[in-house]
Amino acid sequence: MMSMQQYLATGRPVWPQSVWLVILAALLAGCGTQQSVPISDRSVNVDSQVREAAVADGQGLQIKPLQTPGVQQLLIDAELAEQAGDLQQATVLIERAMRMQPKDPEILQRMAEIKLAAEDFEQALNYAARSYDLGPRIGELCSRNWHAIAVARSNLDDAAGAAEARQRAGECAVRQAERF
Repeated sequence: MMSMQQYLATGRPVWPQSVWLVILAALLAGCGTQQSVPISDRSVNVDSQVREAAVADGQGLQIKPLQTPGVQQLLIDAELAEQAGDLQQATVLIERAMRMQPKDPEILQRMAEIKLAAEDFEQALNYAARSYDLGPRIGELCSRNWHAIAVARSNLDDAAGAAEARQRAGECAVRQAERF
């Protein structure tokens, strides 16, 4: 242990290395990663409330931004992480994609959907609105924007705003003209 001379010389206790290792181990034990939450256990089901709801509006004309292969791979990896319930990893991957293409409405919408799944409704609302501002006003992406806004507003106790967003989602569909 520590001698009186060591204490007097330094003015503070001198602990053996093993004590420091125990303290370090205790501190690091609290730094574990966030536990994954299976998709079925979340209160917000992004697939049914946003993505599948928008599929009907995606039957007509679609406008999609071009993405680099690196961004495409990051989005694929983020989707896999989300399906595994690792929303933290999915967020990191989407953020990397956003640094590569910061004005891509598809990437912004994907981040909105991740934030919805993480129940960060204010951020989800912001990302979906930015995606809508930069993206097409028609098609599936437009509809996903408005469905995400509706879910976020609903969870933020804005029933009127959620109803308006659901109505706007229906306006994103562009049907093909009938041929005679």
